[in-house]
Amino acid sequence: MPDTLRSIVLFMAAAVLEIGGAWMIWQGVREHRGVAWVGVGIVALAGYGFVASFQPDANFGRVLAAYGGVFVVGSLLWGVIADGFRPDRYDLIGAAICLIGVSVIMYAPRTA
Repeated sequence: MPDTLRSIVLFMAAAVLEIGGAWMIWQGVREHRGVAWVGVGIVALAGYGFVASFQPDANFGRVLAAYGGVFVVGSLLWGVIADGFRPDRYDLIGAAICLIGVSVIMYAPRTA
């Protein structure tokens, strides 16, 4: 799998694990669904840490900075799917700006 495609797939997997894990903890605590939800959330958050470490780029700061933009977009999508959230145009514009930032940070051509 080419590095760019692999990177995108890893970002998506990391987003599902981190956002899903945080959502599970939120549900367990704030919605009183119980300790099992919290436990699954903690495991998912740990999985996020491992998935992020498989990015082809070796620079932790770059990967996590770019992931921040993926997290913004993924959080809005999660809210739409899991909670019925409806983003407004400013949410969508902000998300698009974040994805542009991710693209520049991760995939801009660099010289060695």
